[in-house]
Amino acid sequence: MTLSSHLAKLGGMTSRAESAAATRRALLDAAGELLDLGGPEAVTLREVGGRVGMTRGAPYRHFADKEALLIAVGTQAWERLADTVRTLRSDPAIPPADKLRGALIALVDIGRRRPHLFRLMFTDLPSDPTALYRAAQPSHDDFVAILLDLVGERNAQRYGALLIASVTGIAGMEVADHLKGEKWNTSAEELVDTLVTLIANAEK
Repeated sequence: MTLSSHLAKLGGMTSRAESAAATRRALLDAAGELLDLGGPEAVTLREVGGRVGMTRGAPYRHFADKEALLIAVGTQAWERLADTVRTLRSDPAIPPADKLRGALIALVDIGRRRPHLFRLMFTDLPSDPTALYRAAQPSHDDFVAILLDLVGERNAQRYGALLIASVTGIAGMEVADHLKGEKWNTSAEELVDTLVTLIANAEK
């Protein structure tokens, strides 16, 4: 989406802060598109600026360098995942096991739809190695809270690590098309269902 499209959404007169926010969103959208097309190597501030119709140096007013831009893209992905997990957690009508399944499938879905973004989310970038770890914390906290309701405090952290490690592997195998066919003949959804069932039944 171009910068003009983002500004058009605001309509009418826009403040400097609104214009800056719209510009930042446009740059992040463009960076995400380039990331999807060619991985981190394809993301440059020059290409991102050109994609939204800005001058070559304009993106540097919003991001110090390429890594700052990639961190912002990864942070945005974690924030969106956190919104999904928080919505699941706060819905009293959804059983704990289904909340857990929904949270795991949401993560798998990023891996299968946007594999480069998925890998970026778990990357420690040299300029700020803990930036994406910090960005992941809200979704982690809600995810563990869901697990607490299902398995109790003693096992929540251990099972959480097991589940995230398993889901990253599941996403990778699905992207590589290794789950279908005669070798495994399964799907990401079936594997997540199995994990959730095993953990839920282990506590009964």
